[in-house]
Amino acid sequence: MTTMAALLGAVPLALGTGVGAELRRPLGISIIGGLIFSQVLTLYTTPVIYLAFDRIAARARRWRGVREAAPAAQQP
Repeated sequence: MTTMAALLGAVPLALGTGVGAELRRPLGISIIGGLIFSQVLTLYTTPVIYLAFDRIAARARRWRGVREAAPAAQQP
């Protein structure tokens, strides 16, 4: 939500016309591009990092000989 609010706030800078627009337009474009790039990077890298840490933890458990507990059998 915060990224979307900042991105929509930069749209008038990127699309504006009038006196001084040639100075503000590059700022708006760079804000929008940076926000999109950082959001995509975050959405792709976060799951990859979590999966890598999970694999490292599984190897460490295997190396130490700790077995994962089996789920308890349900009783009728």
